[in-house]
Amino acid sequence: MIRINLLKPETKDKEPVLAPGAIEEGGKAGPKGPNVGNLIFLALVIALGAGYFFQKKAMDQERNLLAAARQEKAKLQYVEAKLEEQRAVRESLDRKITLIENLNAQRDLAPRLMDEISRRLPDWVWLTEVVYDAKGISIKGRALSNNLIADYIGGLEASPQIMNVNLIASTQKTLQGDQYLEFQLRAVIERKPEPVPPPGTAAPGAKPAATKGVQK
Repeated sequence: MIRINLLKPETKDKEPVLAPGAIEEGGKAGPKGPNVGNLIFLALVIALGAGYFFQKKAMDQERNLLAAARQEKAKLQYVEAKLEEQRAVRESLDRKITLIENLNAQRDLAPRLMDEISRRLPDWVWLTEVVYDAKGISIKGRALSNNLIADYIGGLEASPQIMNVNLIASTQKTLQGDQYLEFQLRAVIERKPEPVPPPGTAAPGAKPAATKGVQK
């Protein structure tokens, strides 16, 4: 036997539409929006990239400054070496000028010393060597006795230019049966400055200036 249902079929209720991110009743979630963690990660990557870019730019600037400083240092070293070379040349010239001035100031000292040394020699005393240096004068000679050497020392002490005469050595020698004493003396030289002529007077040894006659 066949039965026919003449009643209208029951219609199913439509599911309500939920907003994105809304949660249905019963705990079911609707469609999800952008993930917050991905946004944070992306922002972090961008920040790291920007930091690396600025850090690299700063390092490049520092390298450029360092290279410029090295070049400047090389130039300064070259200039300093040149200045040191010029300073050494100037000091050498100053020493030469000082030496020439000292020799010029003492050009008459050696003849006076030789005159004093030879003029005060006693009889039977001979000189074999006379050395003059910055420390004084060294005299070597021969004499027949110690008394003659003592007389010679006293004569040198009486000189206004020779001081502190000391006997360094006195040795007895024999030559062809004759005995004599070989001695060495050391003395200090007093260097007196040359007198400076007063203004308006001619220097010693200078020729007077010629005067012209006045024609009437």
